[in-house]
Amino acid sequence: MASSFALASGTSPSFLPSNTLKPKHSPLRRPLAAINIRSESMATEKLGIKVETNPSESKLSQHGVRQWPKWGCPPSKFPWTYSSKETCYLLEGKVKVYPDGSNDFVEIGAGDLVEFPKGMSCTWEVSVAVDKHYKFE
Repeated sequence: MASSFALASGTSPSFLPSNTLKPKHSPLRRPLAAINIRSESMATEKLGIKVETNPSESKLSQHGVRQWPKWGCPPSKFPWTYSSKETCYLLEGKVKVYPDGSNDFVEIGAGDLVEFPKGMSCTWEVSVAVDKHYKFE
């Protein structure tokens, strides 16, 4: 097996054939790059609910999220109808939201910036207590 360090150009350790490829980079570089990708913001829309995971602090500041009122609840299950559009940012918690008329759900949790459309009726199934900032428009 080749060593994880590069040798001077044109040299090879005596136990390797001279045509053996020698890696130029540490094998740890790729896993670190994958970790960075996972921490980036990602936005999706499913069943009419928009979810942005890990929005940047500058985006949260731009929208004034930390100045919005807060709401929380313990693990529970309840129906809800949005009389106006709600945008919320979950500080803590884990929720499955089941829009009426669908057997599917959208899962949201801590670090998600979520937009629920005006008129949506759904059931919230809270598995981990929620603490969130919210704004109705």
